Amino acid sequence: MISTVAPKRLRSPTLAPATVSEFDGVRFLHLGTPWVQGAMRLAKPQQLELEYVQRMMAWLLLLPTGAPAGHAVQLGLGAAALTKFCHKKLRWRCTAVELNATVISACRLWFRLPDDDARLAVIEADAADFVADARHHATADALCVDLYDHEAAAPVLDDEVFYRGCHALLAEGGVMSVNLFGRDVSFGRSAERIAAAFGAERMAMLKPTREGNTIVLAWKGSGLPPRAELAARAEAIEAQCGLPARKWLKLLQNLPGRLATAA
Repeated sequence: MISTVAPKRLRSPTLAPATVSEFDGVRFLHLGTPWVQGAMRLAKPQQLELEYVQRMMAWLLLLPTGAPAGHAVQLGLGAAALTKFCHKKLRWRCTAVELNATVISACRLWFRLPDDDARLAVIEADAADFVADARHHATADALCVDLYDHEAAAPVLDDEVFYRGCHALLAEGGVMSVNLFGRDVSFGRSAERIAAAFGAERMAMLKPTREGNTIVLAWKGSGLPPRAELAARAEAIEAQCGLPARKWLKLLQNLPGRLATAA
């Protein structure tokens, strides 16, 4: 099934309309191309279907076990998987920022994204403007950045100014996860820009998925806790959230090359 969602309002003629397909019990979000921008298993709409999206939650490893619910921000809504998980499963306050109005409409119509409430705000806005707004600074405990256009070739926002805005957005002790293509030549440049904003000693990565998605973690505060403490946190995450956190820990490493040396 292919269904095009009629836009309420297009912010820009360059934004591709959201389309939806289904295969083998999974619904997929596209932006007018075969590239998958998000997915939802129909029988388990709150589950994180895609492996790289699950790994975007690896920021949980850097929070103490039993930490109170905080504020999670998603830049790039995708199929709303992260937003729904943080809102319903973690019971966190969530803010999702999405420029493409048809993506928001598709998520509400086809991907079980609930209406805004006291703990959920979906904002149609440019992520660059959002992180630059001083009113939002130091308000996010977790920040997930997944910003790709319909061609899915490289991040739409990927300069040092943007990552400095992400750093400013985080509260002390907050963690950012970023989806990058680890096998692409642009990965090193992206990692260096993140390092310029956060410091290479406050960065780590998970080894790439089979598809090449590499999740980079960057945080505001002290370094990584001891491995034994991370292992205890991973067990707690698996028990409470059903996410493969022990696997994340096995995949967690310093960034390669010059950045790893700096760290």
